Amino acid sequence: MRTDDPRILVVPVAGVSFREDAVLDASFDPGLPLALVPEPQNEFDPNAVGVWNEDRTLQAGYVPRDDAPSLAGSEQAVSLWRRGTGLRVLIVPAGSWVGRPRRR
Repeated sequence: MRTDDPRILVVPVAGVSFREDAVLDASFDPGLPLALVPEPQNEFDPNAVGVWNEDRTLQAGYVPRDDAPSLAGSEQAVSLWRRGTGLRVLIVPAGSWVGRPRRR
């Protein structure tokens, strides 16, 4: 897959300021798979997609409002990095191979 492929998204997770304790949990450490959970019944945005840990026990926030409508619903997500309470996520098509980040 090319790095300029429009199906590859690197996004800041929206709404993390409301879930700071969740974002700091080890289940959001870089390189770990995450769950993208569509929320069609969300009263504020029917295109909302929640970003959860793999076990779906903690929610970090949401895919940004401008990016969520472009998702097909089958994508996979991986935590890329966390700085303070911010979280960046890689979103790629289902079945894509995603390696683990290198240790520095």
